[in-house]
Amino acid sequence: MLQLALIVVYGAGVWVFWRGFERTYFEQNMGNRLKLSLLWPILIIASQSYRQNFNRALKGK
Repeated sequence: MLQLALIVVYGAGVWVFWRGFERTYFEQNMGNRLKLSLLWPILIIASQSYRQNFNRALKGK
């Protein structure tokens, strides 16, 4: 049950960041979009810049 919840949260994070990627300050190419979307849990912990851009992708700011 916990694994299913983690998979759902991970998938939701990938989906939301993918959809809002154009609102971030990252270089707009498919490679960046794919890498940054798939690695979001690690990058959110490790990088304040990524956290700011992730929030921008989520909220549209």
